Amino acid sequence: MPDEPKTLDPAARPAGSTAAAGDVGAAAASVPAASVQAATPLGASAPGASAPGASAKAGGTAAADPPAPAPALRWTLGLVTVGLVLAALNLRPAITSLGALLEDVSADLHMSGSLAGVLTSVPPLCFAVFGITAPRLARRFGPAAVVCAGMAAIFAGLVLRSFATGTPAFLAASALALMGIAVSNILMPVIVKRYFPDRVGSMTGLYSMALALGTSLAAAATVPVTEALGGDWRLGLGIWAVLAALAVLPWLPLVRDRAMTTATPPGAPAASAGAAPTGGSGPVASAAAPRVGRSPTAWALAVFFGLQATGAYITMGWMPQIFRDAGVSASTAGVLLAVTMVMGVPLAFVIPRLASRMRTQGPIVVALGLCGLTGYTGLFLAPAGGAWAWAVLLGISNCAFPLALTMIGMRSRTGVGVVRLSAFAQSVGYLISIPGPLLVGVLYQHSGGWGLPIALMGGLMIPQMIVGTLAGRDRTVEDEC
Repeated sequence: MPDEPKTLDPAARPAGSTAAAGDVGAAAASVPAASVQAATPLGASAPGASAPGASAKAGGTAAADPPAPAPALRWTLGLVTVGLVLAALNLRPAITSLGALLEDVSADLHMSGSLAGVLTSVPPLCFAVFGITAPRLARRFGPAAVVCAGMAAIFAGLVLRSFATGTPAFLAASALALMGIAVSNILMPVIVKRYFPDRVGSMTGLYSMALALGTSLAAAATVPVTEALGGDWRLGLGIWAVLAALAVLPWLPLVRDRAMTTATPPGAPAASAGAAPTGGSGPVASAAAPRVGRSPTAWALAVFFGLQATGAYITMGWMPQIFRDAGVSASTAGVLLAVTMVMGVPLAFVIPRLASRMRTQGPIVVALGLCGLTGYTGLFLAPAGGAWAWAVLLGISNCAFPLALTMIGMRSRTGVGVVRLSAFAQSVGYLISIPGPLLVGVLYQHSGGWGLPIALMGGLMIPQMIVGTLAGRDRTVEDEC
């Protein structure tokens, strides 16, 4: 991933230190995907401490290098690291495990194709609705406590839906699990910023890898595990609750830590007297925020985010079924989905680094879009014959997600602008993505085949390339508001 900028947000500076405005703009404009994710949650403030070695003493003189972490602090940071990895592993199995068994679930619960499409539209709906509540909950209870509750909600939802005897109960249990995923997904960057302010990039990369691993693992292993457990889809879906239960444990000792904005983890030396406050009256809160709703670039970025999310959730929800209907075995279809998902592990590091070195990101947008268009064309013409190639191409295309996060950071000059733009682009984007999986289900049911749905998926790549190219132009929302 791109190197983290050395200059932190203005709110993170000690009161006695100064910086040129150009430094702040350069730092905000060069924020990579990892830093963008750290700024994503609504209402989250920047850390209230300066970069290592840059803090000031009470008297205003330069401080020596910070002391080595105490054993208690090292234990806390190790616990948070384990918690981050386990939490990230649980952010997608509830979705991708269902995609691998959607045919069995639909048949047993007597779901129509349209209703199954509704089921695949639930994840983005929950992310759009419940994700908005995460910052408010974190301010009241603390981000660690909310993530702990999110893992518990995932556990409960996965257990309850394995006992569901009807579609309404199955949808309600899935929504409970997705609610936990939504709030945890938003607050993971806040946790990273809180406990690892000087290692945002590396820690974000760590949990991004764990997220991709959990996604692909659930897609590949669900069908074989289900068959090993006797072929009951309820056991195949419910087994992932064990992983969610494990993810609750590291967060239990941290639930009393309600701080959200300080960069000094529990157990670290107290902040210096010259440190600036990090509450609502700090620099971030008082800085003038751009009205991103008036920015054409912000709207282009929001639509681009929505279209790439549409493709991702259609892929996770329907691609195994497409391969199964083409004669591919259920287990192989799950592995093909895993191949698609695992492509995000290496490319999540490569694409942000490449994008941050380019003035405009349009060429990357077009390259990813052409991969998707080629993959969907292959699914239309020879779904089984070139299945592995189509899975790889669609996996590359789905890496528009880290590109979108990178562009969010590059399209604003200030920290508060990044937060506003990120909230706007992701909220609007997830709302845009909701109808896609549902429409695919309706077309599949009424056409009796996958021709029209695949044509729709491929057709959406055209506007995605257009709005992505517009969003990738070298400009900022502050220039347009």
